[in-house]
Amino acid sequence: MTQFPGSSGSTALFTDHYELTMLQAAIADGTATRHCTFEVFARRLPQGRRYGIVAGTGRLLDAIEHFRFNDIELERLVPILDEATVQFLADYSFDGDIDGYPEGEFYFPASPILSVTGSFASAVILETLALSILNHDSAIASAAARMSSAAGDRTLIEMGSRRTHEESAVAAARAAYLAGFHASSNLEAGRRHGIPTGGTAAHAFTLLHDTEAQAFASQVAALGVGTTLLVDTYDITRGIETAIEVAGTSLGAVRIDSGDLGVLARAARDQLDALGATQTRIVLSGDLDEYAIAALRAEPVDTYGVGTSLVTGSGAPTAGMVYKLVEVDGRPVEKRSENKASHGGRKSAFRRHRSTGTATEEVVHLAVDAQELGDHDRVLPVPLVRGGERVPGLPELAASRADLLARRVSLPWEGLKLSIGEPAIPTTLLLSS
Repeated sequence: MTQFPGSSGSTALFTDHYELTMLQAAIADGTATRHCTFEVFARRLPQGRRYGIVAGTGRLLDAIEHFRFNDIELERLVPILDEATVQFLADYSFDGDIDGYPEGEFYFPASPILSVTGSFASAVILETLALSILNHDSAIASAAARMSSAAGDRTLIEMGSRRTHEESAVAAARAAYLAGFHASSNLEAGRRHGIPTGGTAAHAFTLLHDTEAQAFASQVAALGVGTTLLVDTYDITRGIETAIEVAGTSLGAVRIDSGDLGVLARAARDQLDALGATQTRIVLSGDLDEYAIAALRAEPVDTYGVGTSLVTGSGAPTAGMVYKLVEVDGRPVEKRSENKASHGGRKSAFRRHRSTGTATEEVVHLAVDAQELGDHDRVLPVPLVRGGERVPGLPELAASRADLLARRVSLPWEGLKLSIGEPAIPTTLLLSS
């Protein structure tokens, strides 16, 4: 369960001022009660990306449950809103319906990732909350999925906490785990989300001691021979030799954090084998991204530690999703401005697959238009909230992670390439009712 900062535990002020000015005007003119649907979608994928991963849905549902205007929040708003709006907010809880792609699902341009239906007043003020969570988490998960694909069956550890905001670090660890990472260095992520955590020592611990051997002996005494020793504080060759002298040939792993990692990994493997430490693993870290991981595929690497590139989305720190009004009282509405057009009407989608399970096409259609599904087609949106209540039985993080890892084989092999190219499958829009 996501925890939220602040003395009241409310998420209601994780929003933009203009959400509430629109609300005030709509209450005043009587349009606040009109039945509306807002949709979250991305007009395009980040440059060169072949697919995106939906992430943050579980966090968003937690945040909506805590979207309440308590006395602390109302005190902040009284000076800037009229009495009728303040009273509405005092009584507010979302009472509409939400459908969306399951967490861990692929998305493509125009995919209706989330549909929020209710009165204008109840739905409009969720815009910033929904976008801030989904844009961040989906960007991180999409980058992490590419890294996981490049790493194959090798272990990935998220270690980017020191390269981002403290709350973003926790969310990033969760998104990375969803997308295939095995553990995080962030203890708060472990506490909140049940993610395995791990860590050993930094260069400072070696520098603290008079010799490298003393530092290694201290770490082994405290953590056992299964620990990972950081061997590149001084000379790597000598560091590996010292590590085996101190810990013996049953040492768990050595970590290398700098230099030409491919060359160093090969040299380390040869040296460890020559010393009899044939089961000692090699952990690499230091400015890795999906391209570096792919380049190291042929090297004797057991574990990758990824930090900065992961928590910044590896060059795409936001998923570019938008939250647009698409239906009012059953009537489709759409924005038509240049380069920012939206398609009116509440939508659904399904994905076509060959009999082998390979995805071939994503079809987006108006929800009111029934579609004839083939034997291998799969409807994508699922109910998430009904009448303001979370739908029971939605998958937890671990289950969503397993679903994504199993689903990854459904993409055409071209879609898993890291090179710049078109989306893995085309999106077809059937939007004429």
